[in-house]
Amino acid sequence: MYKLVGEERFLLWAVCSIQLQVFCGNGGEKLLLLAEGLLKKHVASHSLHEPEALIVYISVLEQQAKYGDALEILSGKLGSLFVIEVDRLRIQGRLLARAGDYSDAANIFQKILELSPDDWECFLHYLGCLLEDDTNWCNGVPNDPILPSKHMDCKLSHLKEELFDSRMSDASEFVQKLQAGTSDNTLRCPYLANLEVERRKHLYGKGDDDKLMDALMQYFFRFGHLACFTSDVEVFLEVLTPDKKTEFLEKLKKGSESLSTVPTKVLGQSITILKVQEVVGKMYKLSKSELEGSAVQMVELYCRNLPLSKDLDPQESMHGEELLSMACNVLVQLFWRTRHLGYFIEAIMILEFGLTIRRYVWQYKVLLLHLYSLMGALSSAYECYKSLDAKNILMETVSHHILPQMLVSPLWVDLNNLLKDYLKFMDDHFRESADLTFLAYRHRNYSKVIEFVQFKQQLQHSNQYLVARVEAPILHLKQNADNIEEEERVLESLKCGIQFIELSNEIGSKSLTFNEDLQSRPWWTPTSEKNYLLGPFEGISFFPRENMTTEREANVRRVIERKSLLPRMIYLSIRSASALLKENIEVNGSLSDPKTSSELKFLLERYAKLLGFSLSDSIEVVLGVSSGIKPSSTIDSDLIDWLNFAVFLNAWNLSSHELAQPNLDGYKAGSWHIVDSLLEKYISEKVRSMDPLICSPWVDLPILVQLVSEPLAWHGLVLQSCLRSSLPSGKRKKKGGPDSTSPPFHAIRESIQSSCGTIEDVMKWLREQINRPEDENLETTLSFLQGKGQNEGPGQVFKIVETFASSINDTELGDWISQAVKCWSPVDVARKIVTGKCTVLSEFLQMCGSKMKLLQALKQQIAQV
Repeated sequence: MYKLVGEERFLLWAVCSIQLQVFCGNGGEKLLLLAEGLLKKHVASHSLHEPEALIVYISVLEQQAKYGDALEILSGKLGSLFVIEVDRLRIQGRLLARAGDYSDAANIFQKILELSPDDWECFLHYLGCLLEDDTNWCNGVPNDPILPSKHMDCKLSHLKEELFDSRMSDASEFVQKLQAGTSDNTLRCPYLANLEVERRKHLYGKGDDDKLMDALMQYFFRFGHLACFTSDVEVFLEVLTPDKKTEFLEKLKKGSESLSTVPTKVLGQSITILKVQEVVGKMYKLSKSELEGSAVQMVELYCRNLPLSKDLDPQESMHGEELLSMACNVLVQLFWRTRHLGYFIEAIMILEFGLTIRRYVWQYKVLLLHLYSLMGALSSAYECYKSLDAKNILMETVSHHILPQMLVSPLWVDLNNLLKDYLKFMDDHFRESADLTFLAYRHRNYSKVIEFVQFKQQLQHSNQYLVARVEAPILHLKQNADNIEEEERVLESLKCGIQFIELSNEIGSKSLTFNEDLQSRPWWTPTSEKNYLLGPFEGISFFPRENMTTEREANVRRVIERKSLLPRMIYLSIRSASALLKENIEVNGSLSDPKTSSELKFLLERYAKLLGFSLSDSIEVVLGVSSGIKPSSTIDSDLIDWLNFAVFLNAWNLSSHELAQPNLDGYKAGSWHIVDSLLEKYISEKVRSMDPLICSPWVDLPILVQLVSEPLAWHGLVLQSCLRSSLPSGKRKKKGGPDSTSPPFHAIRESIQSSCGTIEDVMKWLREQINRPEDENLETTLSFLQGKGQNEGPGQVFKIVETFASSINDTELGDWISQAVKCWSPVDVARKIVTGKCTVLSEFLQMCGSKMKLLQALKQQIAQV
């Protein structure tokens, strides 16, 4: 098109497409040279007429590290295409820095700061150039279009001491000039800049703690009332010793006494001091009574300052609303330390109180989601998630709060909707991204073209997307496992699991992206794989957000690879089991068609390898654990996977008979007995280990649900397949058919009986929990809030809220706040906990009932053989 009409836009379409090829790893230097040549020729004959065109030209040169050529173009006539001077200067500064001309680059960034003194990123570039630090300019630094990095990374300066001192002196003088030159008291950059200068001195080994603390105090005097203060200074506090952090905290407390008398500012400063106390690790040093006092102080401060928000719109953020989130964190800390459930329930109570007053606070909803999840009230947690109204890209960044819990729950309808909505968003975006890219081309917004393509690639490699793609079909297999005909239809739609085998083969070479917003998670569960509350108290109340991507990536790869094998292994197990009682079994017990057996064995070997063992060693493990020779804890870490392995091992053995040896480590056992004993052992253990009170956390319930919905369900399919093959033409016994007194029939009969007994135990426990009177459950739940004394134990924070709610002043609080407070009911909150758990238990009971119905039908069927 460019050759035909010679229009600039068509040339840029071509150049931009070349850049995309390079970004995708195809072509490299030759393609970029081609793009440069096309642009150079066009500029010589027609020049360029749009800023976007110049940006593309510079980026092509920049990709080839031709920074001098790019600077020459920018400083020539084409540079005038940038109407806004700061935009041109930013590009010039970047090019100079990448070319290693740090002195001139620093001067350019200095000019930008003089024009735009609140440009914090620009100051970091300026300081980096002064110290000849190329951290910001390394080509290897990824640009995350979904969650841009907020870290202030830097290298330890290689400059000699004298030169370093000189450069830091220049930086300090310039910062003082910036501070003096601005009359806008809302600008934070000039004062943050002073802190960053002191931090760099510390990193170089020439820091002065007193100077840094003085700078921090000056920042507090100006901005200590802002909600962002703590996050602003957190990185600077990290360079102080623990003693200096404590000293700074004491200075804050003293300094706040002589500051503003404006109520909102006083409140903001009080909140800041409490936040800093948490960040510097002071909380874990407090005694139990001091922690209780801290939580009481926070909630009293919240209630006392509610009148400040009476004139605000209900959708506006209220003054001090973060106090309830902070109090929740303290109460969870107390629960972790004492294991007293009252603190946990109290945390739920105060968050629900805050949410009653203003239902738009997403922080409350996220905290409640995780608290309800740990309590086992997952249906209430899911309601909290739905109230977040996560749409579009938020489905990718926020769904990590609920998806992992839902995957191991019996709430299959809700899980199906969650997966379906998430996959629909992703698939719709992939389908529409081409249109968006084309639209960017048409509007000549070429930087957006690159951005859209990178965004799409980031989503395509999302670890959550791959997990959802695997888990959605596995959910359908679970839902239909009690009807083998329906299960086979699902398997047929999945191409008998072959496409997932391909995914399992590819996952090792796929790059994964982690797009979750982990900063929004509570401190006690920094990732979905980690929950500190499940372990012993570690004496810490604040956990820094460490980069755990490498560890998480390895774990996700293993999970996806293992899960991807399931559909095919289920299909092969059904086929293998169907041959057990068929009349075409040869004398030696092997199938006439060995393909099923050999493929299943191959997949068992892969499955065993993912568990960290060879096939023979894995067989020895399940034999040993089922017989009691090895302890139960041997397979606890990957319990569900080990029991799945045992089920598929049995199915393979039905056609291969390789385990039917008279002696294996001196222990005689059939593969049926291995599966039956493992299922009975672990399911019974989980039922016995759970606290009978419905208001207590049930950490083991998700494992129990998985045991029933996966290995027991797959074992049910094996049983169905075996018996179906024994009655090829309806329910009438075929003349000359299999002998119902034969060992295989006896093993099947025993296995059905064992499974029935196991499910009956689970159903009995579930009914006991569900049938408890609601009033009794509510009374038990609320009784945890009654402490030992007036000022000791859980319930102190709850009493403050309860007293406040019962004695409100309508005039003081204003109409909408007072009406909202009157709607709060502790009994309703307790009912939400109880109902949330009962809903989960009812769904689980329904699942078990379906399994029992199947097993009873199999009993009748085997009696007719």
